[in-house]
Amino acid sequence: MKKAIRCAAALLAGAGASAAMAQSNVTVYGLVDTGLVYTTNVNAAGGNMTKMPSLTGSFPSRLGFRGTEDLGGGLQAVFTLESGLSLDTGAMGQGNRLFGRQASVGLKGAFGTVTLGRQINMTYIAMLKADVLGPNLFAIGSIDAYLPNARSDNSVGYLGNFNNFVVGATYSTGRDASAAGGPAATNCPGETPGNSKACRQVTGLFGYETAEYGLNTSYDILYGNTGAAGGLTSSANSDRRVTLNGYVKVGQAKIGAGVVDRTTRAATGLSESDLYYLGVSYPVTPLTTFDVQVARRDTKNSASDVSMLVGRLTYFLSKRTAVYGALGRMKNSGASAVALDAGGTVGVGMTQNGVMAGLRHHF
Repeated sequence: MKKAIRCAAALLAGAGASAAMAQSNVTVYGLVDTGLVYTTNVNAAGGNMTKMPSLTGSFPSRLGFRGTEDLGGGLQAVFTLESGLSLDTGAMGQGNRLFGRQASVGLKGAFGTVTLGRQINMTYIAMLKADVLGPNLFAIGSIDAYLPNARSDNSVGYLGNFNNFVVGATYSTGRDASAAGGPAATNCPGETPGNSKACRQVTGLFGYETAEYGLNTSYDILYGNTGAAGGLTSSANSDRRVTLNGYVKVGQAKIGAGVVDRTTRAATGLSESDLYYLGVSYPVTPLTTFDVQVARRDTKNSASDVSMLVGRLTYFLSKRTAVYGALGRMKNSGASAVALDAGGTVGVGMTQNGVMAGLRHHF
């Protein structure tokens, strides 16, 4: 009898485990993208350069794990672990983080999704549908490197969609724990005893979005602390961005535009600028897409402005594999030195031209 009871208990436990496993779903996914880029005027002497970029091609390379578990009553547990990769060397991205693109766990239901961890914030999400070039090597991320790297460590996030109205927010107690350098690693871990404002970050989003058109606005303010990059060496220093973004479908074409108003109160002083962008994406054939974008950053009370023009053509060899090429031009004025290629270099006040070509595959 005891043996029978033990066998029955084992069968029930096995059945319960199988049921629990059946309710869970884990997806492994990734994207590998790289190519070659040639740019002019990479230094004051007017030199040129040919290289394989580290940061991005048409999209940044990555490897990710995404999972859901049905908890019943319309509630799900969700998680995302996503690593950034530098395909030229195989190094990890986002300040040498293992899961630098995203590392979060949360709950999802009719109320929306609540997440905790390192995650993309509302500035990133707000521009996804309006910026037709996205994180391309030649794009507005070259002018403001924070935009394609708008993520927050130690953050609580919320995102909900209610009859096409989109609402979201993040709150970070320490926005960036990596000191490796670059736009994705600015040495501001926060969570400082006696100074709750140190490295804090708050972002918010509100908009109305459909498949055919949409308009949203976002707010993003981040604070500094001792040793933080970008001149934000005190919690009294801040960097604030307010964006307005919109898109509309006209036939097969998609038009996207927006403005990023930025105010930086750093140890070196006050800086204000407006970054405007306008782009069009058009499927020339079922397998070929042409994207073009113009952008301009107007730095207030300064002659150091910059203008950009980029065209990109993508040909899909399959649903998962594409080849692409792009031409770009970045015109610097005054003391501006914004490189056309994200993470690149250019001589002060010089105009830089570039051409790139690459291959992308996702799985």
